[in-house]
Amino acid sequence: MRRTIKLVTLAAMLAVFAAPAWAQSKECNDENKAAWYQKFLDNFRDADKQKVAYDAATTYRDSCQADPNDAQRAYMEKFIAAYDKVHQNADIGKQFEDAVKNAKYAEQMRLGKLVLATDPDNVKVYIIMGVVGLNDASLLSDSAQYATKAIEMIEGGKPFAPLFDGSKDKALAQLNYAIAKSTVKNDPTAAIPYFVKALKPESDLKKNPQVYAQLAGAYGAGPVTKLTNDYKIYVGKDETPESKLALANLNQVIDRQIDALARAAAVATNPADKKNVMDVLTGIYKDRNKSEAGLNELIAGILAKPLPEFPTPLTSLPTPASTPATSGSPSGTNGATLSNTGANGQTKTGSTGATGVTGAQNGNKTTSGAKPSPSPTPGNKPKPRRANHSRR
Repeated sequence: MRRTIKLVTLAAMLAVFAAPAWAQSKECNDENKAAWYQKFLDNFRDADKQKVAYDAATTYRDSCQADPNDAQRAYMEKFIAAYDKVHQNADIGKQFEDAVKNAKYAEQMRLGKLVLATDPDNVKVYIIMGVVGLNDASLLSDSAQYATKAIEMIEGGKPFAPLFDGSKDKALAQLNYAIAKSTVKNDPTAAIPYFVKALKPESDLKKNPQVYAQLAGAYGAGPVTKLTNDYKIYVGKDETPESKLALANLNQVIDRQIDALARAAAVATNPADKKNVMDVLTGIYKDRNKSEAGLNELIAGILAKPLPEFPTPLTSLPTPASTPATSGSPSGTNGATLSNTGANGQTKTGSTGATGVTGAQNGNKTTSGAKPSPSPTPGNKPKPRRANHSRR
């Protein structure tokens, strides 16, 4: 019992003596300050020992009051700030990489913004944020802004491997597609050039019928609808150069719509998807050409032709020699005016229903007043299976 009491007493005495010793080790005096600063100097240049230097510097800072005349403290505080920034950024970067690895799309957007705040030239982060909206539609609006910057950086020569296997074409295709999808709802006409840019490079998107159908839908909801409305003022009136020009411009965009749907039909492999595409395409093609003649041939050869750009509006009618015939010529961009002759011998505009495609396929009345066909709009149907747009 006495031995136990002695041990307890001895332990208590050691604790009493140890407390001042520990407190003294943190005391801000000249001896400690010199020791802390020397430990800092001995280690801060060696990357493997910088944590020792950091601990010495923070001990100095936390133990001593701020003194504007203390040059040693000021020097070490700069090191502390730089060390904290590096390690904080490294931690955020690691979290960002984990979010990418685990397909946490909202976290990719949140953490990517933090990474770019300290590393604004990180093209890889811009690319990842630029395409993340393809996997989470709620992020599309933000994603498109980063896609625009990523495109600028890639075209400026910034390296970005191993994303997309280092393929510039694949990266630009996905980034432009993200912008197109972000834009198409509010401004389908503005989205069309981005769809075209997404579909021109060699990438998986060129094999995706959904993207071609979306391009066709953008044409239908944008320029086809607008130019149909512009043409309505000429319906039932005597044909004029102005009405011919309005029809020629309308036919240009209808032909682009047909081209996009023909490509969707050509690449579709799922029977149900292909049928949906063909239902829409056949209705538009027949309205444009007055028959189905040549449609199968168009589909068979469409992928050998370059995807057409958004057409430049015509300001004058083409000469008759260069005007393609509309019947059986779906790839013609201008199309001869389709009309009939009235009782007085004058030509009347819009009585053939050739421009009724906008009513049959895009939700507008036909220019001739003909009954619209039951085909759905390209914007709503077909709906081929969604492709995986994850990064490679």
